[in-house]
Amino acid sequence: MSVEGKIALVTGGTKGIGFAISETLLKNGATVFICGRDKRDLNQAIEWLSKHGNVEGDVCDVRNEDQVRMLLGECERRFGGVDILINNAGMGIFGKTVEQLSGDEFRQTLETNLHSVFYACHYAIPLMKKRGGGYIFNISSLAGQNAHPKMAAYNASKFGLNGFTEALMQEVRQNDIKVSYICPGSVNTSFGGDSPTDANAWQLQPDDIAEVVIDLLNMPNRALPSKVEIRPSKPPIR
Repeated sequence: MSVEGKIALVTGGTKGIGFAISETLLKNGATVFICGRDKRDLNQAIEWLSKHGNVEGDVCDVRNEDQVRMLLGECERRFGGVDILINNAGMGIFGKTVEQLSGDEFRQTLETNLHSVFYACHYAIPLMKKRGGGYIFNISSLAGQNAHPKMAAYNASKFGLNGFTEALMQEVRQNDIKVSYICPGSVNTSFGGDSPTDANAWQLQPDDIAEVVIDLLNMPNRALPSKVEIRPSKPPIR
């Protein structure tokens, strides 16, 4: 799929991986619609991203199906539809055992990392079909296939996301809609309470994930890399 002239919607596009993907899409000629939960963060992201191309956005809590439905509708109203959907919004609660984790924390994690992806795909697929096809990217994690103690909620959400994505890929491939999920290892962002510091320079950078998205978009139409694992090439020895 040529990125030039395509319309992309990026959830969680104000920071980290989502911001880097949005910036890279713009630099490659796409029109981009982003969302985030904080109005100030959204405005700051749009101000910066607008240096690279046509970008707009809305505040959206992706855990809320009605808000996601309205987000997709607004993207169609402003830009005419959706060709590329990046489901990037996510959250993680780390360092708590199942005994320590509250029901609300568990529920919020699944609603953010899994339910929201269903909502976005559910409302984006008809728009893509109207435009003759599209590409859906779900940003997962290596934690979606490797379980860790004190990460049960995050593991559950990403394991579920991977299974959902594989089923969706098989459902829509005959409609010229590609679906891929990207599973990064450690990324140098503020996600999960981490810090994007020089001390963590060994980690992947958000731009690395954005480059994977562009590479997949540029693959021949006949080819579908449905899953990509990407990890730091040289982590510290422990």
